[in-house]
Amino acid sequence: MKVKKLLFTVLTVGMVSNFCINVQAQGSNTIQQGISIGGVDVSGMTEEDAKAAVDSKVETMKADVITVKIGSKETQATAEELGIVWSNTDVVDDASLLGMKGNLIQRYKDKKDLEKEPYNFELEFSADKSKIQSFIENKCTEFETERVDATIEDDGYGGFNIIEGVAGTKINVEESVKAVLNYIENEWQGGSGTVSLVVEEDAPQGSTEELSQIQDCLGSATTYYTVGDRGKNVEIGTQKISGHLLYPGEEFSVTEHLVPFTPENGYNLAPEYSGARVVDGYGGGICQVSTTLYNALLDAELEIVERHNHTYSVSYVDASMDAAIAEDVMDLRFKNNYDTPIFISGNAYGGTVSFYIYGKETRSPDRTVTYYSTVESYTEPEGTVLSAKPDAAVGYLVQTQYAQKGMTATLWKSVTENGETTETQVNTSYYQPMKNGYEVGVLLPDGSTSSAMYAAIASGDLNQVQSVIAGGTTTTPQTEAWQPETWQTETWQSETYQTDAWQPETWQTETYQTDPLETEAPVVTDPETIPESDQQTES
Repeated sequence: MKVKKLLFTVLTVGMVSNFCINVQAQGSNTIQQGISIGGVDVSGMTEEDAKAAVDSKVETMKADVITVKIGSKETQATAEELGIVWSNTDVVDDASLLGMKGNLIQRYKDKKDLEKEPYNFELEFSADKSKIQSFIENKCTEFETERVDATIEDDGYGGFNIIEGVAGTKINVEESVKAVLNYIENEWQGGSGTVSLVVEEDAPQGSTEELSQIQDCLGSATTYYTVGDRGKNVEIGTQKISGHLLYPGEEFSVTEHLVPFTPENGYNLAPEYSGARVVDGYGGGICQVSTTLYNALLDAELEIVERHNHTYSVSYVDASMDAAIAEDVMDLRFKNNYDTPIFISGNAYGGTVSFYIYGKETRSPDRTVTYYSTVESYTEPEGTVLSAKPDAAVGYLVQTQYAQKGMTATLWKSVTENGETTETQVNTSYYQPMKNGYEVGVLLPDGSTSSAMYAAIASGDLNQVQSVIAGGTTTTPQTEAWQPETWQTETWQSETYQTDAWQPETWQTETYQTDPLETEAPVVTDPETIPESDQQTES
């Protein structure tokens, strides 16, 4: 028995001694045989070599493709696009210690285990949240489906048809970033994979019950225009505004729905102001659309967020009742301050433009509202605007615009309810005086231009221009240009509206326009101080 124990001891000591000799031979700073990291065999490598080998594999994994599902649709992202990185780099330390720590017996046991079954250390990954979010927002949101809100349309018989909305789909970006990150950190081990984003239903706004409340005309207004290119612009602009639905609290920008003022957007050339001069511009006359709508909004007592008067007074409404717009400069903006939706309906045809605001009437039937304008002061025009006409001979002198007084006017709102009347100021508007304007010919018989005439034009003195013409005219002076017909502005009395379902007869702000040269320009800076190249035009 003693012999057997002695023999066992000798064998054990021999094996351990042999193990120690092998360890010494292998070197204490290299990884044991049978160890891999992320599938990379690192047996016999130093820690530095092992990390470099794994880094090399991770680098190739950047091209691995992950399928990203967005509902029933999908797209692909590379690991690099998602900012995937190797996160547990300390696993190299763990690999180097396996079979190299503990007492000799423990080390011997670990070595034998590795000989029987090699050991693989799994890689762990993380990702850059900002890159995941950027990928979702730039590559995935295009697969969302846009919701279609419920709306209404005029049925042509004094009522409305309700068009039900359609739900859309929308990616919850915040939750989707979490989902992708969780997949990468807990499931992905390289190669292809699939992860689903968090997609939610985007319910349409509005319901049949809600829109069926739109039955009453809350306010209306009508003005008149002349046919022609300017009239076509009024008609085009009215079409672009009509048919819009605003839910409670929503704001509406008139300019945003009318621009750009280009022929591609349907607009024609028509007179408008550029500084102190009348020029042709695309969309000339469009301010009559915003002005007519403004009066309808006032009648409906909607909240006006932004409004501007013109530089010069216009003839189709009283002073202070206008609303000028200009692309990137001025806007008419308003807000639905009712608790129910409102619908804008407009039409322009045959010289008449009208807007109607429909909704649910909540104002008292006893409440009456009128608006009126007062003029505090007038300003007489001074001076003349002279413009050279390079293709016309000296002697050509045609009046292009006619002087009118400037003024300061105030719009007042008068409300009578329960036998009591209150008046509040709505706005104060300043209109510049308009100067007489003339086009002047500068061409001499030999084809050159008259420096004397240019000097006279620069002086701004009509008498000097006429003096140059008298000294050597080549054509009969046309000092009496065609005089446009004057505006036949009707005097109107705003009827009080009854706030029940019948259509009010309020805001009779009509003035019949017979002058084809109706232009508007709400430039608040003195045009004489602005270089002509910098002057803004608007209609």
